[in-house]
Amino acid sequence: MSGTAQPGVFITVEGGEGAGKSTQIARLAERLRAGDREVITTREPGGSPRAEQIRTALLAGAAKDHGPFAEALLFSAARLDHLNTLIRPALARGAVVLCDRFADSTRAYQGAAGGIDPQEVAALERVVVGPTRPDLTLILDLPPELGLARARRRASSPGPDRFEAETLSFHQRLREAFRAIAAQEPERCVLIDAAADPDAVASAIRAAVAGRLPQLLREGHGHAA
Repeated sequence: MSGTAQPGVFITVEGGEGAGKSTQIARLAERLRAGDREVITTREPGGSPRAEQIRTALLAGAAKDHGPFAEALLFSAARLDHLNTLIRPALARGAVVLCDRFADSTRAYQGAAGGIDPQEVAALERVVVGPTRPDLTLILDLPPELGLARARRRASSPGPDRFEAETLSFHQRLREAFRAIAAQEPERCVLIDAAADPDAVASAIRAAVAGRLPQLLREGHGHAA
């Protein structure tokens, strides 16, 4: 990048099933684009052609019988391709990247909820993610009963995917894991009450971004989401 180029900004949005991540990413992207920044929206698993193929297999449950560590390896393979194909090039040219899930989901789903040793998850993350860590992580928090009910209402497929079909206790552990990540890394993470209505959630997200990354979003700049 040249000396006058704006540095790229990496924002991830995390949370359990039905938390509204996709909706809120779209709203935030619209707001940020009003500031004339290039904004890339992407997701995990997925975000690149190879990673999308892995996503299809994972959400269909193809790796479930092999256990959570095998799933974590597949998520990591997808993440590595996603980083090299999309995320790192976009950040290098100064774009804002908004990603629906990232490494925290592996920590929560396969780690805390799936039972993998945290040191093994951390080792995978060091190898795959390296220095490409989020500048800000928004964790959308809500009771799992509410999130699963939302997920069922919005479902376009005939049944729940691999993770939506897990037990309520799994989703409770998942919520606790995300809340623990937010508590452990307050300099990076902001916990957002996702049980509120979408406008209130969007307002809380704008406030978090404006407070942590004021170069992106200042009050009165651009239009309301």
